[in-house]
Amino acid sequence: MTKTLLIINPGSTSTKVALYDEDRPRVSGQIDHNPEEIRSFASVSAQFDYRKEAVQHWLREQGDVELAAVVARGGLLRPLQGGCYEVDECMKEDLWNGVQGEHASNLGGLIADAIATPRGIPAFIVDPVSVDEFDDVARLSGLKELPRKSLLHALNIRSTARKAAEDMGKEMEECSFVVAHLGGGFSIVPMRKGKMIDANNANEEGPFSPDRSGTLPAYGLAKLMFSGKFKDFSEARKMIIGQGGLMAYLGTSDARDAVKLMEEGDEYAKLVVDSMAYHIAKYIGAMAASLKGKVDAIILTGGIAYDRYITKQIEKHVRFIAPVRLYPGENEMEALASGAMRVLRGIEAARNYEKEVNK
Repeated sequence: MTKTLLIINPGSTSTKVALYDEDRPRVSGQIDHNPEEIRSFASVSAQFDYRKEAVQHWLREQGDVELAAVVARGGLLRPLQGGCYEVDECMKEDLWNGVQGEHASNLGGLIADAIATPRGIPAFIVDPVSVDEFDDVARLSGLKELPRKSLLHALNIRSTARKAAEDMGKEMEECSFVVAHLGGGFSIVPMRKGKMIDANNANEEGPFSPDRSGTLPAYGLAKLMFSGKFKDFSEARKMIIGQGGLMAYLGTSDARDAVKLMEEGDEYAKLVVDSMAYHIAKYIGAMAASLKGKVDAIILTGGIAYDRYITKQIEKHVRFIAPVRLYPGENEMEALASGAMRVLRGIEAARNYEKEVNK
């Protein structure tokens, strides 16, 4: 009998929802939340009832649906191995408390559990952003007080790597890839035998992106922080996350707008777009070094991978390393369904969050 999954993916001002009949999408939607209502809540966790009711209302509109499982995007949990996790009490406590910070995705597992438990079915999360499979040498930054943390677009990266391996007639665990997720933030990741052994934290380092500054000159940054330009940490943070990258240079956080300016003859816009592509390529090269140059393919994914000008610029710099393969888009809903189905089909076992974080 076909298994039907409810997929939930909370974002800052919307919640994406879908029903999948195993790996096949049946219906999808986006619940847009009033920004003023969202801002009225004291915290992300305080939005729980509001968002849960919105998802349940959408589900009722789909008619009498018998679900096999509810699957949600994972939040800012403790460091853990990649895979599909069944929501347990330990995970819920960490999601409620925002153990690594507040984010709308923290609500995913909580809402999934609230819908699944009365139905007697499992609630899962798949490859949250806190997946940590770093080699130990990757954890040191150069200052003991500032260890490098594994926070990355794990869901789309692992799903895309698996798809690329299948297209090559291989298993993901047989391959070595450099995967560049290019969205609002960038995650550039070396994968060795299915493990993400390093990554830039998109909020702190790496190439500049549509709205994030990426790695900055450390001495100059320290001087800027103490220059009196910023009244508090929150204001300084916005410069790095939200007002950096393309936004800082061109006043837009949409790469399509930046490319359009360039195509209309704006030479400065061309310099900025070319520089972003250059820095992406440079980080791909660095991550290839962590694989000792043994790279089966370089994979470009995320929304910016749709842009042929940018991807061609990247390819010019890195094709000497390995063939470049394009898998544009974020494909998160598909990745959530696929991860849960691997468990429901017995291909993988569901991981236990409490055991994982208390090793």
